[in-house]
Amino acid sequence: MLYHLYEIIGDVPGARLFGYLSFRAGLAIAISLLISMVFGGRLIKRLLGLQVRETVRSLGLDGEKKKQGTPTMGGLIILAAIIIPVLLLADLRNIYLQLILLVTVWCGAIGFVDDYIKVFKRDKKGLRGRTKIIGQVGIGMIVGTVMFFHNDVLIRADITGNPEQSFFQEMDRFERVTEKGETRLVVDYKAPVTNLPFLKTYQFDYAWLVKFLGESYQWWAFLIYIPAIVFIITAVSNAANLTDGIDGLATGLSAIAGMVLGLFAYFSGNAIFADYLNIMYLPNTGELVVFSAAFIGACIGFLWYNVHPAQVFMGDTGSLALGGIIATLAIMVRKELLLPILCGIFLMENLSVMIQVGYFKYTKKKYGEGRRVFLMSPLHHHYQKKGMHESKIVARFWIVGILLAVFTFMTLKIR
Repeated sequence: MLYHLYEIIGDVPGARLFGYLSFRAGLAIAISLLISMVFGGRLIKRLLGLQVRETVRSLGLDGEKKKQGTPTMGGLIILAAIIIPVLLLADLRNIYLQLILLVTVWCGAIGFVDDYIKVFKRDKKGLRGRTKIIGQVGIGMIVGTVMFFHNDVLIRADITGNPEQSFFQEMDRFERVTEKGETRLVVDYKAPVTNLPFLKTYQFDYAWLVKFLGESYQWWAFLIYIPAIVFIITAVSNAANLTDGIDGLATGLSAIAGMVLGLFAYFSGNAIFADYLNIMYLPNTGELVVFSAAFIGACIGFLWYNVHPAQVFMGDTGSLALGGIIATLAIMVRKELLLPILCGIFLMENLSVMIQVGYFKYTKKKYGEGRRVFLMSPLHHHYQKKGMHESKIVARFWIVGILLAVFTFMTLKIR
């Protein structure tokens, strides 16, 4: 809103600052931090008054009884601290921004319903797993469809001297750009492609299996692209949900991932940086920097109340939203293939559950007695069972998350 007000009263002293992406991103972090800390304290008191408290299952872990009665549904703090700064400071006409806001509200709503059933309906199972998946698949299909078809979701390429230059000129799908006395031909095009890490041939086309079909391949490409996007959003969202098992773990890791994705959005939306780093130049993705800044501020601000001993839990309201946001940001900046590295902790938490359940079922069928690989899954509970304090587990997982984030960033030049 303030950004659009700036466009109207641009001549007022100081208003031009809102034209700078860096200023709006910095302000978004500050506002989201303030909202988290000020609004967060009041919401916690309100949740306590409404008896919105966590019911902790008995898992035989140290300190679990102390968590009994801690307010939950604190993800509302995170959602407010993201949405309010973005509405104030970002260009709301931007399709990427509209889509990521939809994902935030949608995934947050799924989690909110789940928490509501657990707390107010006294049903520990919450929202049925099938219903959750349907909701995640629904938002995944929306994201995939918009990314595939929307006219503002484009890739810009320099085709000067390219063998296909004449084709684009005949189709009138190019423009001439003159910089420092040099005229170049650039073209905006749509394609279901993403950056491929480690290889010099750095673009992966989801439709490469059906290219031979000629003109009709685009519709087949759509049928390949949509399931891939649905899988990514569902997997990361559920992985973040599984990781949210001890104080501050998922929140801190999400802030680290948000920082890297915010940098990717800035570089992808800047022609100079995109050219230097040899990544796709994606017009209009710059506004995602403001969103990423608000996302980082919201996560860090929530840690004010969520670090051990937690005064509030985010619940599924927060964890499902965090995972959905991270996945969608990566898809938008065409870096989803880097998610296994960037979200390596999320991946290991998810795999630990799959390995534990799969091995237990296999050994029970083979030996008549189920056996376990880990003392308990997800992975953070394994270390708790080994006697490690949860603060130490969180700190060490954060360190690993930072190392993975640095390596993810390094992949831009490791090819």
